[in-house]
Amino acid sequence: MAWIVLFVAGLFEIAWAIGLAYSDGLSKPLPTLGTVAALLVSMVLLAHAVQELPVGTAYAVWTGIGAVGTASLGIVLLDEPATLARVAFIGVIVVGIVGLNLTSGGH
Repeated sequence: MAWIVLFVAGLFEIAWAIGLAYSDGLSKPLPTLGTVAALLVSMVLLAHAVQELPVGTAYAVWTGIGAVGTASLGIVLLDEPATLARVAFIGVIVVGIVGLNLTSGGH
């Protein structure tokens, strides 16, 4: 269950990171409110997950999910470049996330 909670926390990390772009430097009230709400939910869920998972693993996976999701949505939603190298390095992060999950020592 902790892995599911951590995954959802990572999704909310993506939401707040993308929200930063839509809030225009936290100057637009509604996107800023959504960004702050997503940040709070993400942190609470991360805190819940680390009660059962090693904090180093959980944090690395959480940031990895956020990095992969944010970079991918940046390409799709924000017209950021989708170079072969960029996509390949996103793939490297995914491999790292899976590796950490597989080697978490049964936690």
